Amino acid sequence: MFARVSDTDFNQQRLYDELVAGCAASPGGIVTFTGLVRDFNDNGKIDGLSLEHYPPMTEHAMRSLAEQAISRFALTNAGIVHRVGHLSNFSQIVWVGCAASHRASAFDAACYIMDTLKTAVPLWKKEFQNGTGHWVKAKASDADASLAWMKDNDR
Repeated sequence: MFARVSDTDFNQQRLYDELVAGCAASPGGIVTFTGLVRDFNDNGKIDGLSLEHYPPMTEHAMRSLAEQAISRFALTNAGIVHRVGHLSNFSQIVWVGCAASHRASAFDAACYIMDTLKTAVPLWKKEFQNGTGHWVKAKASDADASLAWMKDNDR
């Protein structure tokens, strides 16, 4: 299991290889997700973003989330990498990998991690439009997605 914050870009193949090498048992399915910085928000075009974090707290929360996913979905391994600092549009921002005996568990775990990440991991995002930065407020839809996992343990 690995969970880390990085101020540099990541290599998806290396992360996949690390995930497979760390499997506690032979996986039957592996699901990965890579999130990219969009070039727009609800108000129109953006010119990149910046992410800040509190290193000890953020890394601990990400490890805890990966451990929860391993336990809840019987994963053979999981990994999370999230970038911080200034990121240009279309840059890689987050990577999640889940390995399990069965594909459904790997898919569910990856969704669980992504749905929970925005509410359980302390990261602060500032989007830039026309040279001005604006802090992004928490969205109700993110809280709803995370809450759905708490309400439905069989999901």
